[in-house]
Amino acid sequence: MANESRPCPCDIGDRFDYGGRGQEVQVEHIKAYVCKPPAGADKAVIVIHDIFGWQLPNTRYIADMLTTNGYIAICPDFFVGQEAWKPSNDWASFDDWLKTRDAGKIDKEVDVVLKYLKDQCGAKKIGVIGFCWGGAAVQHLMLKNPHLKTGVSLYGVISRFADKHSLLHPTFFIFGEKDDIIPLEQVTLLEQKLKQNCKVDYEVKIYPGQTHGFVHRKREDINPQDKPYIEEGRKDMINWLNKYL
Repeated sequence: MANESRPCPCDIGDRFDYGGRGQEVQVEHIKAYVCKPPAGADKAVIVIHDIFGWQLPNTRYIADMLTTNGYIAICPDFFVGQEAWKPSNDWASFDDWLKTRDAGKIDKEVDVVLKYLKDQCGAKKIGVIGFCWGGAAVQHLMLKNPHLKTGVSLYGVISRFADKHSLLHPTFFIFGEKDDIIPLEQVTLLEQKLKQNCKVDYEVKIYPGQTHGFVHRKREDINPQDKPYIEEGRKDMINWLNKYL
């Protein structure tokens, strides 16, 4: 990994001052943030949070953006009540913290959320997006879950899934060129393996000059030089979902 002392050099970035337009609900054993379009919809997107958890305003901002584009959006607490990572935490304890929050062990929660979306929200087509920790979770689901139609993995840590590439569903991978945690050689290797093994549509896109978390952790008004790439990443994500949902 790029940085052993800070295995996930996640800077919380520009925290959005954002309350959200949706509501918090209880879905069996999971709390979740849900936002629905006023006109109703039969398409839904599960939003998988990063290490900073389901209540991060930035993630809810993206969920609401999906709703503006006609999707039911749900951001469940995939840590299931365990504490999210705090910027003030000691990075030396990160590995131990991560052991009880495995991005590859969320299948039970995803099944509960899928049932809720179908039974309570009327969703017929469901996709998934995820950031950082959630991006790795998306990769896991695209390899395993038959009930999702498509996925977008935003700067998901790929080293853990390095030997699995037979995706079940069309998957879009978003990476920043200057990401400290995901070296470009890892991205190149991922592309090579997908080319050899993948039988469904996929795309791997690298955004020039961008760092880890750029799509949801950077405010375009504070980072004018990054604004075109932040907007492009968000637009690309929506376009991919529109294409496959």
